Amino acid sequence: MIKVFLVEDEIVMREGIKSTVQWEREGYDFIGEASDGELAYPMIQNLKPDIVITDIRMPFMDGLELSRMVKKELPETKIIILSGYSDFEYAKQAIGIGVTDYLLKPISSAKLLEAVNRVAEMIRKERAEREHSGHSQRVLEEYEKLERQRFFTDLMFNRMSMSEVLEKGRDLEIDLMAQDYRILLFGIRQPEELGQVYSKELVAAAQEIEDAFLEREGVYMFERGTEGWAFLVKADSEEELEERTAETVGLLTDLAVGKEKVEYFGGIGKAVKRLRELPESYNGANRAMSLRYMGRSNEIISVDQMQKISLLQEDDIDLSTLDIGKIDRKILQNFLKSGLAEDVRHFIEDYFEGLGESNVNSMLFRQYITMDMYFCTAAFIEELGHDSQCIVEHCGDFKGVGDVLSGVESTKDYLERIIGEAIRLRDSASMKKYGTLLDTAKEYILQNYDKDDISLNAVAASVNLSPSHFSTIFSQETGETFIEYLTRVRMEKAKELLRCSNMKSTEIAYAVGYKDSHYFSYLFKKTQGCTPKEFRMKGLSQTV
Repeated sequence: MIKVFLVEDEIVMREGIKSTVQWEREGYDFIGEASDGELAYPMIQNLKPDIVITDIRMPFMDGLELSRMVKKELPETKIIILSGYSDFEYAKQAIGIGVTDYLLKPISSAKLLEAVNRVAEMIRKERAEREHSGHSQRVLEEYEKLERQRFFTDLMFNRMSMSEVLEKGRDLEIDLMAQDYRILLFGIRQPEELGQVYSKELVAAAQEIEDAFLEREGVYMFERGTEGWAFLVKADSEEELEERTAETVGLLTDLAVGKEKVEYFGGIGKAVKRLRELPESYNGANRAMSLRYMGRSNEIISVDQMQKISLLQEDDIDLSTLDIGKIDRKILQNFLKSGLAEDVRHFIEDYFEGLGESNVNSMLFRQYITMDMYFCTAAFIEELGHDSQCIVEHCGDFKGVGDVLSGVESTKDYLERIIGEAIRLRDSASMKKYGTLLDTAKEYILQNYDKDDISLNAVAASVNLSPSHFSTIFSQETGETFIEYLTRVRMEKAKELLRCSNMKSTEIAYAVGYKDSHYFSYLFKKTQGCTPKEFRMKGLSQTV
C-alpha cells in the first residue's frame, strides 16, 4: 500500500484530514502525523512515506524547508503542499524544490483525495517502470550469459564462419581483432572431504572472480557452468600476450589463494595467431586442466609444462625395477568421481605419458595397468548401485582382453570405452541427484513466489549451490531461465486467483509477489495475451 504522512500545525485541520478520508478503504496506509516540520522530519526519515502532505506555514520549520530536506534525503517521496496563501512566490519556490502538487486551503476531503490519487498513480507508474526495468535487466543478463556460453562453445568447435564469429562477437561486445590469442581455463572446488555441498567461501570466491573480470582489457571471460570459467586472452604482440596471460594467472591465483575451503586449478593453452586456431589452444588448456585428476591442485599449468610432469616422478624406469606401489589408484578413483566424459581421452593420454614410453610398450605392464583400471572402474560402478551383470555389460568380462592389449593404442581405446561408460553411468545418477535438488528449488519457489525479494541468489542458497552453478543446472534441466520459471509460476497463481476469487487485480498483484499492480498487468498481458480483467471475463462467460 502507498504510505501517507501528514504535517499540519492546526489540530482541527489535521484531525479533519486524518478522519474524514477513509485512507485504508481507499488503498492507503496512513502511517503518521506531526504538528510541525521539526517534529516531522525525523519521523519521515524513519517511516519513509511515499506521500507527504504538509502545510506551508508552520512554527519552527515551515513546509518549504521541510520539503527541501525531505527531497534531498528521500528524492522519490512525493510532496503535496497545502497553503492558505495564493501568493505566486510560494508556488514558484515549491515547484523549484520539486513539490508534486500545491493545493489552496480550504480544501474538501474529496478534492484532497483526488489530488492524492493523482500522485499515487504517478508513484505506481514510476514503480512499474523501475520494476520492469529491473526485471528486464535480470532477464537480459541471464540471456547474455547463455549467449556468451553458446558463442564460446561454437567458437571452440569451429561451428561458425569467420564473418559470423566477428558479427556475433560485436553483438556481445567482444572485440576479437588481435594478432595473438590464447585460451586459459580455470576452476575452483572444495576439498574432497567437504563433499559436494557449496560453502559460503566457495560462493564468495566465485563472485569475486566474476566481478574481477567483468571488464578487463584484452581478456574475455566465459562461464562454463560447473567447470568454472574460460578466458580468451588477446593481444597485438607475443610479448603483450605473455604479459597479459601472466597478469590473468596472477589475479586468479590471488583471488583463490588463502581460502581454506577452496582449491583451484587452471590450464593454459598454447598461443595462436588465428581465431580458427583457438580450438588448438583450448584443447591444450583442457589437457593441462586434466592433470587435476592426477591429485594435483592449486596450480595453473601450461600445456608446455606438461612434458616435465611425470606421474611416477622418475625419468627412467624399466619393468624389472618398477615399484608397483608408485602407481596410485587414487588418480583413477578421483577422475571417476569428478572427471568429464570429454576429458577421458586426455586423462588416459596423460596417464600413459606419465608411466613412461618404455614401460607402456611392454604388453605385460599394459596388462597389469589395464586389469587394475578395469577392477577400479568395476568397483566404482558397483558403488553407484549397479550389479555384476551391469558391470559386465558396460566393461566386458575380461575374456577377450588379449585382443585389446595387442597394442598401446588399442589398450587406450579399451580403457577409454570402459571409463567413459562408468562416467556416463555416474552422470545419469547425478542427473537424478540434480532432479532432487531442482525439486527442492522448485518447492522453495512455490513457497516463496509471493515475496517480492525472491531472487536467484536466494533460491541457489536454499540448495547450497553457487548462483552461477545453480543457474546453469536450472536452465539445462528445465529449459527455462530462473526468471522465466518464476514469472510462469506467478502467472499461474494469478490466473487461479482470477478464476476462483473476487480479489481485485491490485490485491492479486501483491498476492503473487508484485508490489506494483501496473507492472503485474503489463507482465500478465505479455505472457498470457490478455489483461487480468479480460482473463476473468473469459472465465465468467464460459461458466454462464
